[in-house]
Amino acid sequence: MSLLVGKKAPEFTAKAIINGGELVNDFGISQYEGSKYVLLFFYPKDFSGVCPIEMHEFQANLAEFEKRNVQLVACSTDTDSAHQAWLKLSKANGGIQGITYPIIADLNKTISHNFDVLHGDWTYDEEGQLHAEGDRIALRGTFLIDRQGIVRYQSVNFFTVMRHVDDILREIDAWQYFEERGEVCPLNYVRS
Repeated sequence: MSLLVGKKAPEFTAKAIINGGELVNDFGISQYEGSKYVLLFFYPKDFSGVCPIEMHEFQANLAEFEKRNVQLVACSTDTDSAHQAWLKLSKANGGIQGITYPIIADLNKTISHNFDVLHGDWTYDEEGQLHAEGDRIALRGTFLIDRQGIVRYQSVNFFTVMRHVDDILREIDAWQYFEERGEVCPLNYVRS
């Protein structure tokens, strides 16, 4: 796995669903540079049994992220049409209806590849043709990107290990403590 901490986040432009259903063809996280932090998180698949739990947990804590000036952005290798269909499905039926933060459609898988969370094996033959085995889908990658576009935190889990939103908020608080005070964040620091 590539370590991106301390480096400029890979740039991209892709289709995304914003505001719970609106399609944007040229979404990129660079639009937040200079104004907001970005928490970019990758998840494996739309319509899975586990992913909506995380998606709803992030939404339930949206105010906490906003209080910290953090823009949540989700990404998977599914299509924008799949994202829209999943957004129309109620929570009770395994959907993500009510999610308002952007969801990127990484259909060509370059974003997942560039953030080094793309799972699966592939090779190129002598003619440059791609040969893949199994699904090439995103692992559960989480990246905090500061207002200058630099990755300050990264974590990558296998499909079966969900994130804990409180842990992510603590990482954001620790980074912002350092930024505001110019000193190392103390052990077990909790924002007051």
